[in-house]
Amino acid sequence: MEVLKYILIGIYVIVCFALVIVAMMQTKDDSGASATITGSSSNFYEKNKGRTKEGKMKKWTIILGVVFAVLSILLSIMYVI
Repeated sequence: MEVLKYILIGIYVIVCFALVIVAMMQTKDDSGASATITGSSSNFYEKNKGRTKEGKMKKWTIILGVVFAVLSILLSIMYVI
């Protein structure tokens, strides 16, 4: 049981660093109030946004966030036992 705990802690640390790095590499969306007033047009970029670098970074941020949450719950359960 102790070995599994140390393996999970190691994976947890790696996921933490990866999540911080991926989150810091993302660009900020500057649409703000101007996009609300003018509206956003449905162009080729908007339809294929998931295939761009920003779309992939967003997807990886979500995946790493979910893994982070699951590992947090698992580690808290393991420390209670």
